[in-house]
Amino acid sequence: MQEKIAVYPGTFDPFHNGHLEIIRRALGTFDGIIVALGVNPEKETIFTLEERLDMIKNSVDGDPRIVCDSFDGLLVRYAERKGAVAIIRGLRAVSDFEYEFQLALMNRKLSRNIETFFLMTAHRYLYVSSRIIKATVMAGGSPVDLVPDYVLKVLKKRFPDITDPE
Repeated sequence: MQEKIAVYPGTFDPFHNGHLEIIRRALGTFDGIIVALGVNPEKETIFTLEERLDMIKNSVDGDPRIVCDSFDGLLVRYAERKGAVAIIRGLRAVSDFEYEFQLALMNRKLSRNIETFFLMTAHRYLYVSSRIIKATVMAGGSPVDLVPDYVLKVLKKRFPDITDPE
């Protein structure tokens, strides 16, 4: 029986608990997940590709079903090369759906072999995004409980003004 592999793409700058929760839930359906960092030179990130890969690897507790990788070019072509059957996309709100739906339709046009699976983010992470976490830590706020412990350590090194909530 062939393994069912899914690709979970993103920038993950930084990786947070909403991402981790989507991965864990997707593992209930798929045998393996490839967390794939898309290389987009037009997108400004605060962490390098290597730093983001490191944060993810150190946040998934060495689970052998989760592989971290990077890619450039078309996502569906990457997924095909990896033998994936699906792309995982997390949705926080209805506003996410329209954009994600357009991407899914385009991916479907490019490859009939790759399905897109949408997973709703758990209620406790509905408001969490990498953008909000970056804005919070840049202003000295703490993302405690919103990011894995390893990511929190990395953020505190990069942004020493982060204060823990009292």
